[in-house]
Amino acid sequence: MYPYGIAEQLQSKGQDVHAVTARPELRALGDAELFACAQEERRAVVTENIADFCRIADEQDRSDRAHYGLVLLDPARYPRGETRTIGRMVKALDRVLGERSGDQADSRRDWL
Repeated sequence: MYPYGIAEQLQSKGQDVHAVTARPELRALGDAELFACAQEERRAVVTENIADFCRIADEQDRSDRAHYGLVLLDPARYPRGETRTIGRMVKALDRVLGERSGDQADSRRDWL
C-alpha cells in the first residue's frame, strides 16, 4: 500500500524487510495467502488493512498457531499522499522492528 522507498530505507538501516510491490509473485495474492506467505518466511505483515488482517490473525490465535505478527498502521496518522509520511513511517517501523525479538512467532500486534 505504501511506496517501496520505505522498504529501501529500512534495508539501508540493516532491517530484513520486503515490500510486496517489489515482489511480483506476491502482488496478486489475497490477504490470507499473503499472510500465509509471510508466516512461511517468518515475517510480520505491515498493513493498514486492519479489519482483514486482524481477522486472519485472530483465526490463527484461536487455532493456537503462533504467527509472526502484524504491524497495523492508522492511515490518518500515515496518509499516503503526504510527503512526510515516508520518513515518519521509516522511523516508526525501524523502532518497532528493533523492539521485536527476531524471528520468534509471538503473535504480536503493534499499532502505529
